[in-house]
Parts: sequence; structure tokens; C-alpha cells
Amino acid sequence: MIGPRQLADCLGPLLCNGDPPAEAAPFNDIVIDSRKVTPGALFVALRGEQTDGHRFLADAVERGATGLLTRVQPPDLPAGVAVFLVEDTLHALQQAAKRWRTAQPARVIGITGSVGKTTTREAVAAVLRSRYETLESPRNFNSDIGLPLALLGLSPSHEWAVIEMGPYDRQEMELLVDVCAPDMGIVTNVGPTHLERFGSIEATEQIKGLLPASLPPEGVAFLNGDDERVRRMRARTAARTLLFGRGDDVDVRATDVVSHGLDGIAFTLHLPDATGPIAVRTPLAGAHHAMTALAAAAVAHVAGLSPAETAEALGRLHAGSRLKPRRAYSGATILDDTYNAAPLSMRAALDLLAGMQGHRIAVLGDMLELGQEEVAAHRAVGEYAVGRCQRLIAIGRRARGITDGAWDAGHREIQWFADKAEATELLRNELGADDVVLVKASHGLALETVVAALITPPGPAQRPAPAAASEERAP
Repeated sequence: MIGPRQLADCLGPLLCNGDPPAEAAPFNDIVIDSRKVTPGALFVALRGEQTDGHRFLADAVERGATGLLTRVQPPDLPAGVAVFLVEDTLHALQQAAKRWRTAQPARVIGITGSVGKTTTREAVAAVLRSRYETLESPRNFNSDIGLPLALLGLSPSHEWAVIEMGPYDRQEMELLVDVCAPDMGIVTNVGPTHLERFGSIEATEQIKGLLPASLPPEGVAFLNGDDERVRRMRARTAARTLLFGRGDDVDVRATDVVSHGLDGIAFTLHLPDATGPIAVRTPLAGAHHAMTALAAAAVAHVAGLSPAETAEALGRLHAGSRLKPRRAYSGATILDDTYNAAPLSMRAALDLLAGMQGHRIAVLGDMLELGQEEVAAHRAVGEYAVGRCQRLIAIGRRARGITDGAWDAGHREIQWFADKAEATELLRNELGADDVVLVKASHGLALETVVAALITPPGPAQRPAPAAASEERAP
């Protein structure tokens, strides 16, 4: 973590006030929300659409901040608080992170893609951490604000850094690769996500491809060889490329993939120059996570881990931070995947559901920001659901396309609700102990409230309500 003197040096000519602070202990955190300040933290005052962080400088100091990155000089500061006065705090944060990252010895891996970035970041960092001191960008620190905050957490002891990149648009991606200056990069896939911002899937490919295009000749691009849009990014990079996937013509390959439901997956791993295939069993749930494990295995190979070390590290991975198994008060198993949704991740979740024992119910809601692909993408998810769930419940205006696609493909146990409250009531009344329920939609629908209602027992005075009216497809 950066300290006051180092921050002043990194800000350089951007610093508007006096002499740099004296040498002091590194900040223990860097935050943009004064409510999250802990003693010893640096508070960065940013101007947002709703409020201005400069209004909370005094609050940050009161909570123990020992540094302020600000465009205004706060009055009456106690001793021991370093002030970094700049004209533009966001620009200063980004430039300081860029210079600090360059000054550190760690090799930096950037990760981007339409889906799977976070799980891949977690897997890669965990595998590297089995041998090396590794920094991982926390939570969703993948934007023009979060990525610089993550990089400022680097210290001279770090040997690797694993940094997620989730750009809002092309301009932001250009900034992210410039600030991060990655030595290596992973592209998980290219699909129809955020098309309202990116414009088209072709534009998405160009934006995600900025990561491998930014890599130095001595770097490495880890590319999903099963995704043709990602595969052809080889032509955009000067770096060495390693393809990972399940096809025959990739460098790091998985065969014989077997899903064990929520207990994870098993597969055979094939690495370049290995004496033979390696058996892998990992807690990552769902066959689609073979690609996550392969990305981590490819990085481990380049980082110098032996095949046995790699298999052992993959076996110790956590199940992932997105999908959470929960128990409904009725005894049903809930697959809570309400964090977000896109066509690729919807398919992966349905594949996981298909491998579960019990009566399989898919509760699927709107996918947002799909632009001109919205209608076709929802219909395609409905078609894909056929054979993977025994009952399909769709929620939201856009999700009507899911039921239409499923019906046309032959599914007959289908219900559609415009409102999630009605769907929730139906599920509360009808779920049994043998049911396995996948709940997934874009975060804007907040279907976590549906999950909360299903896992919360009714109060002693509550009685089951009559089943809600819904629109059921009929022959």
C-alpha cells in the first residue's frame, strides 16, 4: 500500500500545495466513501452525479483519515493529516496509480470479457497465491475509479497482481489499459452484454481486444480458444499467446469434463510440455467453470507452477462468489444467482440446473442493456431452457421473450409474471422439499428479494395465501 511520501512523488506536478509530507507509514486503506474510513486511511474526495465527496472531508478526518486527496484546502486540520491538493481528484488518482504501478516489481495480469471476469480473477489470484505474494483487485474494483484504487494497494513485496477490467465504454477501456499497463492479459469471452453502451457485439470485440493489444512483446495473452471472437485477438497483440479451451487445437485444454452439481467439477487437464494429462477436481460449480479453471491453469503454467501444484491449487478454490446455494424454508434448494445476468451466463446457470437432482424450476428475469439484441437474446434463452428445467417461470416485460422462445421450442410448463411480487407469492405457496430453483436476472430487477422471501419462514400469524394469478401458456 502506498504511503504519504510515495503518493506525493507519484502525483508530481499535479500536486498544488507546498512540500511533500514527511516519510510516514503506508495508508492502511484508500476509500472514496467517508463512511468507510478507518484510522490510517486515505480519503479521496470525488465529485459524483449525486454528491461531492468534498462535503465529507471533516467526517473523514473525524473517523481517522490520515490523508486527504482533495481539490479544496480544508480548514483546521489536526496534526498528522496529510493534504494532497490537486485540480482534479479523479485524474490525480488515476495518474498516481499509473506511476505507482510502474514503480512496483509485480507482474500485472489484466482480466476482461463479457462474463466470468470476477470468478476468473478469483481463481487466478488463488492459484498464484499458492506460491507467490499476490494482490487481487477487491470486490468490483474494475472501473476508472476502482482499478486505480486496486493498483495503489500494491507494495514492493507483491510478485503478482490480478486486476479486473469492466469498462463502461471504449474510452474507459482505453484508460484502464493505460493506467494498468498490464504485462499479461486474459480475455474470457465476447458476448451480447452491455450492448446499449457498446453498440454492437462487433464493437464489444474491439473494446475487449484492447487488452491483448496493449500487451508488450514480452508479455502473454491468455485467450479463450473456444470463442472465435477472442481467438482472433491473436492478430491484435505483439505478446505471446496461449489459447485455453475444450477444443483440440488449444494450448491448455480440458477433456472429460464432469459436473458434480454443487460439489464442483472434474476434468482432465492437458498442459504444454507436460509428461501426461492431469486429473483435476475443483469446487467450482458448473461445467462452464472448466474455462475458469483453464485460465487459472494457463497462468500457473507461465508462472512456473508444476502440473501437480496447479491441480492441487485448483482443488482448493472456493466455489465462487456469484452463485450461492440457499435452503428455502420449504426445504427446497435455491440457486441464488441474482447478482447479474447476460445470455452467456444464463446458459451456464441453466446447464448447472440441468445437472441437479430433484424437480428443476428456472425463475428467470429480464436481461438488461442488450440493445438491438434484446428480443432475440431472450427468446434464445427460452429455447435453451428446454430440457434443462421442468418448470419455467419468467418475470418482467423483456422476459416475456423467454417464455415465447421456450413455448415455441416445445416447453409446456411455463408461467410469466409482469411483477415479481406475484411470482414470489406463487413460489412461497407451491415450493416443496424436492424442488431445485434457479433464480437469475439482471441486477436491476433485484430478484434477491424473491430469494429472501423464499428462505424466510412465515411468521406465526401468517397463513398461506391463495396462489397468485399468472398467465400460463396453453395449447
